[in-house]
Amino acid sequence: MTDATTEAGVPVRTYLEHPSRPSLRLPPGACDSHVHVFGPTARFPYAPGRRATPLEAPKETLFALHRALGIERCVIVQSITHGTDNRVVEDAIAAGQGRYLGIALVETGVPDAELERLALAGFRGVRFNFMRHIATTAGVDAVLALTPRLAAVGMHLQVHFESELVHELSAPLQRSQVPVVIDHMGRVDATRGPDASDFQALLKLLENPRFRVKVSGIDRIDAHAPPGERYVHGEALARILVERFPERCVWGTDWPHPNHTHIPDDGVLVDALGRIAPDARHLEQLLVHNPQALYRFPT
Repeated sequence: MTDATTEAGVPVRTYLEHPSRPSLRLPPGACDSHVHVFGPTARFPYAPGRRATPLEAPKETLFALHRALGIERCVIVQSITHGTDNRVVEDAIAAGQGRYLGIALVETGVPDAELERLALAGFRGVRFNFMRHIATTAGVDAVLALTPRLAAVGMHLQVHFESELVHELSAPLQRSQVPVVIDHMGRVDATRGPDASDFQALLKLLENPRFRVKVSGIDRIDAHAPPGERYVHGEALARILVERFPERCVWGTDWPHPNHTHIPDDGVLVDALGRIAPDARHLEQLLVHNPQALYRFPT
């Protein structure tokens, strides 16, 4: 077994041990639609060849965070830290008593039997990365060729791409045979404002009802904001998305915040929801109804 501390350096803390308590009271059934879990490495070793080694962030720490924040449901996204060995997420789903579901990482040639097994275990989709810092051999055509097989097992497609790739990927992604969820508001640069071409292309893409967007990552798309102004540019774009596409947005903390410029405060991210979805109707739609429709939590 590979020791996580030796392959890619000393483990790096990416989350606050004691985040602030949010002042915003979340509605019953609120869902955090984007988190990861890391380790424990004694049971779930990190993937070889990874570029970074985060500190362990196991399911027990995640569950405790959600209790403190007032979050009752969650979708755990398999991370490149563990590669395509989805056991760490599967273990967390099994411990979550129906309140935790998952998104898997797979190769485009994954067997149908494995897709069916993952679906039965509580995985609702698969994620593909189109990011410079993430090595991938999957082209968009191969990913799209997988979508009829995803449809057969009730899974959707989740995509994570560089901001400027929205122009290149928009046309092919519309051939998907399943719903497409776009991570972190397309990773646009929020400081460029709502009129920037990448954000406008994202809005255009979302006119297709097959697409959803995660209004997560206000801290990533406004990553260098001064502490006193965090994260006003990201909040502004998220608010536009929620207002324009109220039934097709979901939200997540992105805990434990790997590969980042700083360590966000999860209490601050929750309180930002009061500005992203400032009325009770939009907040409940974002945190309760939309995740239920997309992820199909057991009721």
